[in-house]
Amino acid sequence: MDEKFKSVRGMEDILPGTTSVWQRIEGTAREVFARYNYAEMRTPMVEKTDVFSRTSGDSSDIVTKQMYTFEDKGDRSITLRPEGTAGIVRSFVENKLFGPEHPKPVKVYYMGPMFRYERPGATHNRQFYQIGCESIGAVSPQIDAEVIKLALDIFHGLDIDDLRVELNTLGDDESRNAYRETLVEYFAQFKDELSSDSQRRLEQNPLRILDSKDRGDQKIVANAPKLEDSLNDRSKKYFHDLLQALDILGVDYVIDDRLVRGLDYYTDTVFEIQAKAPEFGDDYTTICAGGRYNNMVQEFGGPEMGGVGFAFGEDRLATVVQSEETEDVLDYFICTDTKGKSEDEINTIFDQALKKAEELRDQGNSVEVNFQPRSMKSQKKEAFKLNSQNTIVIE
Repeated sequence: MDEKFKSVRGMEDILPGTTSVWQRIEGTAREVFARYNYAEMRTPMVEKTDVFSRTSGDSSDIVTKQMYTFEDKGDRSITLRPEGTAGIVRSFVENKLFGPEHPKPVKVYYMGPMFRYERPGATHNRQFYQIGCESIGAVSPQIDAEVIKLALDIFHGLDIDDLRVELNTLGDDESRNAYRETLVEYFAQFKDELSSDSQRRLEQNPLRILDSKDRGDQKIVANAPKLEDSLNDRSKKYFHDLLQALDILGVDYVIDDRLVRGLDYYTDTVFEIQAKAPEFGDDYTTICAGGRYNNMVQEFGGPEMGGVGFAFGEDRLATVVQSEETEDVLDYFICTDTKGKSEDEINTIFDQALKKAEELRDQGNSVEVNFQPRSMKSQKKEAFKLNSQNTIVIE
């Protein structure tokens, strides 16, 4: 194929032979969301750029390096959505779901493509697919625990059982501001040794330095002050209550005091769920991440209401999830005997086959019809390949 017609790099086709795995992931997620009383919400794939730049934070890699942003014909800055939460919260506020007529929390889930300009890899593309949920309108450590358990239930339903939950708390605004000052004072001593990204983050959001992948930064981070030393009593109690709720649910977890996540809107709870599978290599790999955000609704002009949620990538899961062990079965294959027939006679046979197929489909059957002038032998061979339980010949 001519190169100019090929798909855009990092945006791949999902072919019929593999979609059954994706359907299983989505079907399992829908079943679990229903058990937790979550309803589906669908938001546009494009939003005004401020929806993401204002909430995700100017220091995040998503905003600074990865967003697909362009000017539309009205000279408006538009962005292909890089994640789902900001669009959901924008819709929550714009459609006034915070009103008293809507029970709180408002619990929604979403599925669909996201876009980030980054180097394509084996389990991630520039167009990738996420499933996630948001519980908005109430602040409660029990809700946070329930959201984590919901995610685990989805993965267990997909037969992914070797899982690990990593947790941290970022504290409330007061705690984060105190920690920010402590970090600025610490990292300022090593400013010239930090990577260029971390030097920029030192001015914008020093917490993001803790998440740096640069080896030089990591050596400096190893001796950085810990967030727990800056937490106020309210934040400590909230995290304690979250851990107690997870214990009640029987959820095992590991506390990682360096876990900060890549988006700037998180407060209090942040978490990752990791899985171990041969397809991921020898170590645990993050397959799901999320946390609490208590300021975003206000940033969009809504009332003071907190939210919590998570998202996971279907692309990565599809490498380890198996399709359901059900063989595709076709109820009827309709053969058409056109040998030695005129063009008009062939059309009449095809019309009869078309009518018969409609009758069978109306009765709930799956039907395939041959509308080509070919031998009966080749038609019956195709019926066999399609695992057809019944064959009808129209002549």
